[in-house]
Amino acid sequence: MKKSDVVVIGGSAGGIPAAISCRRRYPEKSVLLIRKEEQVLIPCGLPYIFGTVGSPEKNLIPDAMLKNNGIELIIGEVEEIDRDKKVVSIAGGETVSYDKLVSATGSSPVILPIPGVDKENVFSAIKDVAYLNNMLDKVNQAKDIIIIGGGFIGVEFADECKKNRDNSVTIIEILPHCLELALDEEFCIEAERGLAERGIKLLTNKRVEAILGNKQVSAVRLAGGQERKADMVIMGVGARPNTELAEKAGLQIGPTRAIAVDRFMRTITDPNIFACGDCAEKYAYFSGKPSRIMLASIAGAEGRIVGANLFDTRYRNCGEIGVFSTIIGEQAFGCAGLIERMARQEGYDVVTGEATAPDRHPGLMPGATSTKVKLIFSKDNGLLLGGEVSGGRGTGELTNIISACIQNDMTAYEVSLFQMGTHPALTASPMVYQLVNAAELAVKAMAR
Repeated sequence: MKKSDVVVIGGSAGGIPAAISCRRRYPEKSVLLIRKEEQVLIPCGLPYIFGTVGSPEKNLIPDAMLKNNGIELIIGEVEEIDRDKKVVSIAGGETVSYDKLVSATGSSPVILPIPGVDKENVFSAIKDVAYLNNMLDKVNQAKDIIIIGGGFIGVEFADECKKNRDNSVTIIEILPHCLELALDEEFCIEAERGLAERGIKLLTNKRVEAILGNKQVSAVRLAGGQERKADMVIMGVGARPNTELAEKAGLQIGPTRAIAVDRFMRTITDPNIFACGDCAEKYAYFSGKPSRIMLASIAGAEGRIVGANLFDTRYRNCGEIGVFSTIIGEQAFGCAGLIERMARQEGYDVVTGEATAPDRHPGLMPGATSTKVKLIFSKDNGLLLGGEVSGGRGTGELTNIISACIQNDMTAYEVSLFQMGTHPALTASPMVYQLVNAAELAVKAMAR
C-alpha cells in the first residue's frame, strides 16, 4: 500500500491549487494527486478550442505545475474511499492511505432529459481531449448549429463556432434574454446586439422539446411545434456536481446536491476530508444561502483555502461573490456580486450609479473603447452590493476591482474616493474614471 500525508482526488481548477497550497504551507508533508484524465483541459477555455485557440491540445494545464511543486501524480480513477481505514482504492487494485483527503472531483455538464439527446452530433462541454477533437471536426463540417442555452458557456460556444466559418449558428434560450442570470436587462440587450452583429441568431423565450432525426440530428422541435434545422446541437445549460464517490463514502450532500462543507472547507461528515471546487457546496457572500455558482476562479480560491487549512485552521471562506466576464467579438461584459434585479429580489432598497467614458485618454487614443460601469449600493448604509461593466478588454480586470471592493465591504462614499493609477494608453482619464464617477453619482442619489 502506498502512503501519502495528503491525497487530492481531481486535478483541475480546485485540485491543483489545493495541492500546491498545501505544499507551500506545509512543505514537510507529502502530497499525492490522483486524477483519471491523461490530460487536463483548462475549463474556461473549452469554447475557444473551436475558434481562437484551435484545438484541445492547445488548451491544456501542464503537469509541470505539479512536478515543480513536488507533488506526486497518479493517473487512475478512485473507486472507493474507506473513511475508517483512511484508504482510497484506485481502479486496477492500487490502494493509498492518507492523513488528510481532498475531494476536487469537479462537475459534469447537465444533459437535458429530452428525446433525441443520444443522437449523433449532439454534444456538450465534456472535458475530454478525444471527445472535443471529434466535436471540433463536426463543427468544421456543420452548416446549421443549434446552441441550447444562452448563458456564458452557450454565448461563447456560439461566438467561437461562428468564427471564420460559413455556417448558421442559433442560440435557443428559455429566458427572455441571453445572459439574464448574470446581467441586468440593459447589458443583456447590448450583448444580444453584439451577437446579431456577428451573424448569430437568437431565439429567446423558447424551450427545446425534442431533438429530431434518425441516427443523426436533423432538427430541433420547440415547445409549440416549431422546428429548426440543425446538423449539430451543443448543450450549454449548466453543470452538476460530481458527488458519486462522496455519496458512496457516506459524506453528507447539501441542498444544491454538492458535498456539504463548513466555512473552512471541511466536509460536515468527516474532519479529515475536505472538498473544493464544483463538487463542494457554495454559500452566497451576502445572504449565506446555498449557491449554485460554479466557476474555475471560485474553485481556485477554495483550493487555496483547503490547502492552507489541512493541518491548521487558517482561512475562512467568506462566501461566493460571483465574478463573471465574457467577450463577444471585441465587446466584453463583466459582473460581480448582485446585479440590480437580484438585489431587489433579495429585499434590498438599492440605489445605482452609472458612468460611461473611453478606456483611454484622450478618447481618440488608438484602441479606445467606450466602457460603461454600473454600481449597485444598499440605500440604507451605502454598502456596495454589485457592479456590471461593458467595454473593451480591460473589462475583466475592472470587474475584478469591483469584486475586491465588495469583499472589503466598501461603501459608495469609499469607492468614490478610490485612488487609481491612470495612463493615457491604459485607462480612462482620472477625471472620468468610471468606477469613481458611478460611485459619486450614487452618493448624490442617496443624499436626496
